[in-house]
Amino acid sequence: MATIALALFLAGCPLLRWTAASAGQNLSSVMDAGGHCVCTVILPDDTFPLQRIELLETSARNLTFRVQWEMKKLQEYGQRLAWYEAKLQNASRRLQLLEVGDLTPTELAFQELRKEIGEMESFVGHLRSSLNGSDSTVEVVHRELQNMSVTVSALESYDKNQVVAMRRELTTLRQRLEDCQKGKPLEGRQPPIGACNHQGIWRLSKPSVVQLNWRGASYKAGAWGKESSLHTWRKKRYWVAPLNLDGRRLDSVRLYRSYQDLLLSRNPTDQLIPGFGQGAGLVLYNGSFYFNCYNARDLCRLNLESGAVDRRAVPDATFNNRFSYAGTSWQGLDLAADESGLWVLHTTERSEGDIVIGRLGPGSLALEKTWQTSQYKPAATNTFMVCGVMYATRAVSTRREEIFYAYDTRTGRERRLSLPLEKVTDVVQSLSYNPGDHKLYMYSDGYLLRYNVLFRP
Repeated sequence: MATIALALFLAGCPLLRWTAASAGQNLSSVMDAGGHCVCTVILPDDTFPLQRIELLETSARNLTFRVQWEMKKLQEYGQRLAWYEAKLQNASRRLQLLEVGDLTPTELAFQELRKEIGEMESFVGHLRSSLNGSDSTVEVVHRELQNMSVTVSALESYDKNQVVAMRRELTTLRQRLEDCQKGKPLEGRQPPIGACNHQGIWRLSKPSVVQLNWRGASYKAGAWGKESSLHTWRKKRYWVAPLNLDGRRLDSVRLYRSYQDLLLSRNPTDQLIPGFGQGAGLVLYNGSFYFNCYNARDLCRLNLESGAVDRRAVPDATFNNRFSYAGTSWQGLDLAADESGLWVLHTTERSEGDIVIGRLGPGSLALEKTWQTSQYKPAATNTFMVCGVMYATRAVSTRREEIFYAYDTRTGRERRLSLPLEKVTDVVQSLSYNPGDHKLYMYSDGYLLRYNVLFRP
């Protein structure tokens, strides 16, 4: 503000006060020693604000520079985003092929996918921090990348635990077999599928660990296998049936169209068991599951095409854990299939726990004929049929079983054997032979194993 003194020569000079509403200032007057009236007026400061203009110009220059810099960054981001968009589309297509199984997974493919996704995640993260979350498209891309990363990790983990591991194991087994053949040719042979022109089992291969069952390691009891009939068009269908956690109730079975689908957990079909089954003695034969009906001595048959369930009692058969196998509960009726058809391995009170072999009539649940053995069922860990001969196993150690007993229904003779059968866990919950590929299928503490069977000429 500025102070301006005005000297007014007046005869008298009373104290004045003037207020101008528009200026918001005031005026006052006094009489000096010479008798003059001096007025003081306070007026606005009309000095030009040069410093404020300079500050404004500096701010404007800085803002222009920042805008130009951000525009340049956006142009660069746009170019990089277009490049990463093409890579993202390519990675998405490859990931989709991996998920549906049209592309065989390898360790190198997973490493490339993970590297590309990591680069895109780094770029999108930098872009998000620059835009402070203001662009919804960038947020959507970020979420999709996170989902893709989780999917790749899951597939990679599964592949490493299953497919890659199996390939390495198979390579090792092939090398061991080649080394063995160099020193000593194999005496056993594989007869034609469906033929029984041999002298019985000569030996078994080492186990091939396929995978853990689809419900997890907690499901210790169960069974698995392949379509057993030689006269059906679905001979390549596989199934896995973990029992409930109580090791007794059969709730459902998961089916796969091929062995490759089973390995990759691809295209599974879940089949619920009406009324439930009991124990791990089931078998898939000619498009139907045969199993022990729950809490009964009845044999059940579930037709997979129609969903119809038939049942019939097995005369005098013990059930509900009476005379089950050693170390395995709830196997009252154990179904088996071989080159000649279907069998029911069970016990009766009259047999005092010794195994009774029953042959089912073609397409029937009725027993066509039975054979009484002298083998006490609780002393065996499991049984299976090959060409009308029942073989029984027992535990030798935590890592070895042996086939120790055989009963030939064609001759009525029984004999003692000692054929080693290696295993990877302690307990064998189920063991079945498939005449369509000459393999044994074992379910052991939740793991799926299989063996090649060689026959004596």
